[in-house]
Amino acid sequence: MSKPKINTEMIGALDYLEKEKGIKKEIVIEALEQALESAYKQNYGDKNVEVEFNSLTGNIKVYAVKTITDDEETVKADSNEFMSLADARKLPHGQGYDIGDEIREEVTPRDFGRIAAQTAKQVVMQRLREEERKIIYDKYKTYENEIITGEVSREDKRFTYVDLGDGVEGAMGFRDKMPNEHYRVHDRIQVYVTKVNDDRRGPQIFVSRTAPELLKRLFEREVPEIKDGTVLIENIAREAGDRAKVAVYSNDPNVDPVGTCVGPRGSRVQAIVNELDGENMDIVEYVKDPAEFIANALNPAEVLDVIFNEDKPATDTEDSTTEEDGEEQAERSCTVVVPDNQLSLAIGKRGQNARLAARLTKYKIDIKSASEMAESDQAAEDEPMADSEEDTENSED
Repeated sequence: MSKPKINTEMIGALDYLEKEKGIKKEIVIEALEQALESAYKQNYGDKNVEVEFNSLTGNIKVYAVKTITDDEETVKADSNEFMSLADARKLPHGQGYDIGDEIREEVTPRDFGRIAAQTAKQVVMQRLREEERKIIYDKYKTYENEIITGEVSREDKRFTYVDLGDGVEGAMGFRDKMPNEHYRVHDRIQVYVTKVNDDRRGPQIFVSRTAPELLKRLFEREVPEIKDGTVLIENIAREAGDRAKVAVYSNDPNVDPVGTCVGPRGSRVQAIVNELDGENMDIVEYVKDPAEFIANALNPAEVLDVIFNEDKPATDTEDSTTEEDGEEQAERSCTVVVPDNQLSLAIGKRGQNARLAARLTKYKIDIKSASEMAESDQAAEDEPMADSEEDTENSED
């Protein structure tokens, strides 16, 4: 009986995939043998067969696997599954068989090589694609919530696509693109991997340039004290491409968290600003005292006083934290008093400074100048007096 061979190109492909793609040869051979078993059953009808593929020579052998029985009726009913004990012992080296043993009998057809090559190729390539897809998925899943460098490859109405290597593209949606950046094909950019999904067409990787976590990872990269845990980032509030506030604190009383993040002559923070195409960066110290923290968050404005409105929860305003920002909506509010000449500085352009401070501290912040606060206090004092005079007039009448 001849020993059919599969195209020798398949053997070369096995070696290539193992060395270049990291797909183990054993996995591919297992898929190939399953495909050959399917091909044999489809063309020859035997139900219980096993196929052996020799990865060195390309030889394949098909074996019928039968269970030995002493029930002749069972053998007659299904000769593909069973063999009588008497017939088994007639085979070479068959004297050692007993009832219940399995026997493998070679049944390789002469033309099976051609059939196998045609049938197996499609199935094997499918398994190869699945295995390669799994390897890529497993690789990029480890990059989830991390920064990765890629090259802008193309753009459509929904996404800007970034080539991450291995023939894999990351999709960056409109909300994940920096509003002040314009990407061109072949531009190399750093992106934050927000999500990696496993899809039958291949891994789906979503990336962002606007996520606050991107900023956190950049600080971890530039500031060793953050990487080793000496300095920690408490919170980040960011309007990507324009301005961000980062609250930091130190586990070591001898380490200045703000100065550490800024770096010598501003070198550390400047590297981050350059990576984010000029995004302004306010680094403030986080402290447990909320009044002091709120004052720090409104930097560079000077704060005279912080008055907490315990009985007045925050309402839905522009300055309050929103679910859209990925944070819980603020339920605490306060009034901040600043010098008259710093009211605009405290509020910021289009309210940005106050808005970012509110997100950073998770307080709704109402900012008033010192003169406004004085007038408000005077009005509050005058109101009881006016009520008292009115009550007196009513009594006389």
